[in-house]
Amino acid sequence: MAGIRTILAGVFTGLGVLFGLPWFVLWTILTGRPDLMYRVSMKFCRMAYLLAGVRVQIEGLDHIPSKPCIFAANHASNLDPLILLPSIPRRAAIFAKRSLFRIPIFATGMRLAGFIPVDRGGKDAARGIARAEQHLREGTSVAIFPEGTRSADGRLHPLKKGAFAIAMKAEVPVVPVSIAGTQKLLRRGEWIVRPGSAKIRFGRPVDASHTKSREGLLSEIEALIAAGLPLDQQPQ
Repeated sequence: MAGIRTILAGVFTGLGVLFGLPWFVLWTILTGRPDLMYRVSMKFCRMAYLLAGVRVQIEGLDHIPSKPCIFAANHASNLDPLILLPSIPRRAAIFAKRSLFRIPIFATGMRLAGFIPVDRGGKDAARGIARAEQHLREGTSVAIFPEGTRSADGRLHPLKKGAFAIAMKAEVPVVPVSIAGTQKLLRRGEWIVRPGSAKIRFGRPVDASHTKSREGLLSEIEALIAAGLPLDQQPQ
């Protein structure tokens, strides 16, 4: 049954990309406004994970500041971006694997939405950081998984410094985000989404403009993300 629901969610998403997204891409190109395309895409994401049997509980929306910020989340499953972005109550850019930008139509939509293609390390990472800083200065928030890669065991692993360098340079708040339960719904190495519940908890923001140490900011956000996770996802 889980496999059937996953296939249905995949077919639904594919049809949306093939027959719906091109019109919103055209609208965005003509108007220069990606908000409509983004809102509709987020609704599609919600419907896709609901078709797969995933229920998402959201806590701490009142902690999200009104100004642009960085959402720094743990990364336990490939399901995380699909449920995180629709849970953020405004448009947010996100770092995405460069390989996704090779998919026709989908890639154009991601670029128009301001998503940031990146591979690990090298000049590509530097360009991604510069692009994120630009988004923040222009008023668009950015979502980042600062572990740098998906956790192999579902636990929070040490964060990398890039996200916090961006926050300090752009002088924006960092919102710690704890994503719980997704590692059980879409397990590493599997394609079937298992029905169940996940939780997204937005913690209190930390103002990077008042922080002198990048390492100190990293440690504080890491502790706040960990505090919002269940014991089986906290660092060992």
